[in-house]
Amino acid sequence: MDSYCVLGNPVEHSKSPWIHARFAELTGQDMRYGRMLTPMDGFEQAVREFRASGGKGCNITVPFKFEAPKLATELGARARLAEACNVLRFDGERVYGDNTDGIGLVADLERNAQLALAGRDVLLVGAGGAAAGVLGPLVEARPARIVVCNRTVDKAAALVERHAQLARDNGVVLTATGLENVTGSFDVVINGTATSMSGAAVPVPASVLKPGALALDMMYGPAAQGFMAWAREHGAVPRDGLGMLVEQAAEAFLIWRGVRPPSAQVLEELRAKLAA
Repeated sequence: MDSYCVLGNPVEHSKSPWIHARFAELTGQDMRYGRMLTPMDGFEQAVREFRASGGKGCNITVPFKFEAPKLATELGARARLAEACNVLRFDGERVYGDNTDGIGLVADLERNAQLALAGRDVLLVGAGGAAAGVLGPLVEARPARIVVCNRTVDKAAALVERHAQLARDNGVVLTATGLENVTGSFDVVINGTATSMSGAAVPVPASVLKPGALALDMMYGPAAQGFMAWAREHGAVPRDGLGMLVEQAAEAFLIWRGVRPPSAQVLEELRAKLAA
């Protein structure tokens, strides 16, 4: 039986094992998927040991997404642009790295939330691994503009500069700013910072929300509740990152197994399971 896992720290909260087990069941794939709590200084060794044990691939979550590309012998275009990986596939001596976070986010927004991004104004809060992974696919969805805001402006500016040509090619106005300098309001506000995980306050003012805006936190479960309550309180439509999680997992499953699983069905089942 082929083995896969998710590596991260923390990782015990991850719903990925349940998601991939359900994908495998629905598509008839013979595989198993587990969690691997990884020491903060032991990511490379953990991947090497899992691969040596016969592992076929892994997901990478916080805080190792920026380390993962160094282990790949080949990177997909999304991972090269993001300079971050959340998926590795092992094929003999070849290690293929990709990033499915952004395509998962766009799929959740456009298919599951039924919000077409084309022509919209989007605020992306954060410039770390989560934001880096989603910016490219967000640009390719062709909103009118995307503003990346971050506590450290230089980090946001570097992320924007890396995506500048892609933005020009897609007719998207792409800019960077500091958290304290965000102006205007947006149709879509995406929180890609770690504030939800730490229980900190929402890092942007409510003035960024257009009436009826969609406000999405990339976290899910209890971690996302503060951001979602803030969004609801200020007239926005709140959404957590559960749909993004399932959709990015579906893309990873496709990379590993060559089969696209029924992600919408699994998302519906997972929401029902968590609400029970």
